[in-house]
Amino acid sequence: MGDSGLSLRFLTDEDVPRSTARVLRDAGFDAVDVRDVGLRGKSDAQVYAFAQHENRLLITCDLGFSNILNFPPAESAGLLVVRIPDSEPIDVFNHEVLQAVTEIGENLRQHLAIVEKGKVRLRG
Repeated sequence: MGDSGLSLRFLTDEDVPRSTARVLRDAGFDAVDVRDVGLRGKSDAQVYAFAQHENRLLITCDLGFSNILNFPPAESAGLLVVRIPDSEPIDVFNHEVLQAVTEIGENLRQHLAIVEKGKVRLRG
């Protein structure tokens, strides 16, 4: 297992359960939710710009963020796009996110990670 990445900072998008930021904080990470920093309802570009400015890795379910032409991972702290079905309990969602963040750690920086149940794909 590599660097746990506790120095990573996260921004959870509004399509992510509110509890995700809390779960990350409880695990020792710096995590805030867009709803708590005045970004609710803002455009993807505004959310991405805030994450860039704050050096926060964005955690989202919005597949639009997986478009590396519009949202280049190399120009950001990193992007984590979560593909967990809505039918799964929130605890499963949070477990998969925390596991991905813990296992990949600092390698998430300036990368796009696609998180699915039981697997993570990392793109440069």
